[in-house]
Amino acid sequence: MSYDREGLLAAAREAMMKAYAPYSNFYVGAAYLMEDGTIYSGCNIENASYGAANCAERTAIFKAISDGRRDFKALALCGGPKGVVDKACYPCGICRQVINEFCDKDMEIVVGTKDGYEVTTLAELLPHSFSKDDL
Repeated sequence: MSYDREGLLAAAREAMMKAYAPYSNFYVGAAYLMEDGTIYSGCNIENASYGAANCAERTAIFKAISDGRRDFKALALCGGPKGVVDKACYPCGICRQVINEFCDKDMEIVVGTKDGYEVTTLAELLPHSFSKDDL
């Protein structure tokens, strides 16, 4: 799969700095690359009613879905205290399930680290998943 991993990660870092995280102070940014090169990005958005918060991965994917897009090619994300990326920040369980609904299990996920990035796939993050293909 050929694409600019570092460029996609830069879009996630830019989104991370837009996070609204006054409660946790943990900023997260995500960027999805579409087949035509379009990037949809998003940040985490917290709320005083914690259940009303939204993760960066879901913010970005919902933006794409609401634009009628389903052609996801890759995802980059990063996160850290007040936007300082120290270690890999992987998607939470809810985000993994939402990603599973719309993305190919072999889709690359690029996760920012202090010194670069790690690469995994949705299948590695969510083994034995349940999806619409199982219905």
